[in-house]
Amino acid sequence: MSDRFADPEGGRAPRGRRSGTGRLLTGVTWAVLLLGLWLWGREVTAVRHGLSVPATGDVAAVGRPPGTAELPPAVRPLPGAARPQRLDVPGLGVQAPVVARGLDARGALDPPPFDQPGVVGWYAAGVQPGAAGTALMVGHVDTDTRPAVFFRIGSLRPGETVRVIRDDGRVAEFTVDDVRTLTREDFDARLAYGPREPGRAELRLVTCGGTFDRASRSYTANVIVSAYLTGTGL
Repeated sequence: MSDRFADPEGGRAPRGRRSGTGRLLTGVTWAVLLLGLWLWGREVTAVRHGLSVPATGDVAAVGRPPGTAELPPAVRPLPGAARPQRLDVPGLGVQAPVVARGLDARGALDPPPFDQPGVVGWYAAGVQPGAAGTALMVGHVDTDTRPAVFFRIGSLRPGETVRVIRDDGRVAEFTVDDVRTLTREDFDARLAYGPREPGRAELRLVTCGGTFDRASRSYTANVIVSAYLTGTGL
């Protein structure tokens, strides 16, 4: 499943793309994964949380505002396998540990436990940050009493930096190129999680957004920050 999710084309077929059956299985697996992610995108908003103020994501998608300075070019994806250990967002003062997460029994992505609001979850069956494809990270927006790790990611703008410290000692530095707020009704898994440009190393940061509906105990949208690899270091 990880290979298919990691492929920039939206699903890696068996070597040589050698059979129609292989293509069919690849398509089915990709569709199932997208369905699970779509369900998660809708249902992760049903957190048992809720500050009295709207989350930072309670704004329209900012995308790439007119007049934004030219963004740096993408660099070649990092080779080798490495797991993320920490996520840094300098512009927000965020330095958060990263834990591996998988899918729950329904096939939806399982976010970090509610009692760990300062932790970021990484979809471990998918792409490793810095590798080609789209690496997915999720964090809570708030708790019953205070903001959580991704409370302010909706305020990020194109050109800002996100760093991932990996367990091979490398630092993958990403540049934000897009910020969107997708409502639960209009949630599109391909738009949220799919690669923006084939062959790049990309990163998605996902949290709840919109307004908090007290009747349903859920948020009305998801904030999706898209970034791509522009630097590496030790």
